[in-house]
Amino acid sequence: MTIREKMKAGHLYRDIGEGLDEERERCKELMYDYNLTRPSEGEKRRDLLKQILGSCGSSIWIEPPVYMAYGKHVHIGEGFYANFNLVLVDDGDIYIGDNVMIAPNVTISPTGHPVHPELRRGGTQFSLPIKIGDDVWIGSNVVVLPGVTIGKNSVIGAGSVVTRDIPGNAVAAGNPCRVLREITDRDKEYYYKDRKVFPS
Repeated sequence: MTIREKMKAGHLYRDIGEGLDEERERCKELMYDYNLTRPSEGEKRRDLLKQILGSCGSSIWIEPPVYMAYGKHVHIGEGFYANFNLVLVDDGDIYIGDNVMIAPNVTISPTGHPVHPELRRGGTQFSLPIKIGDDVWIGSNVVVLPGVTIGKNSVIGAGSVVTRDIPGNAVAAGNPCRVLREITDRDKEYYYKDRKVFPS
């Protein structure tokens, strides 16, 4: 089994050889250019993202700086916005749906290391895909761990560590992240605590 096959299958592997070093270096070079773009260079940023990412919608915006391992394992839908310091440890696949919003300092990592030190030695790791559904909002300083799926419309509260799947239409928070409540029609009437939405 090749290293790439092990990566895709969720097996343990070391990411050395088979051109992987060169792919990571290419991504870092492109991210360097992206992170040094001027605020007025929106078209240049969009062009660089198309070169970095595996696939993306036409209407995405990522505030620099952003950091990725390969870039090509990241797939983003339409209407995406990410604030500063997004980290995508994409040794494995990351799938992000449409109209997803990500606050500052979020880490999404499909990749981890074994707990036992003998298995970790030499940098052995594993990768399990992460899937984020449409219309998800991820708060500041959230960490999403390998193999997690976040269902559509859900909100992940600031500072959460998402260790397991979160269903759709849920508000979830904490370390470890857990569902606090469902999103209901009341959330159309009150946008934050007791702050009521007024007609425009």
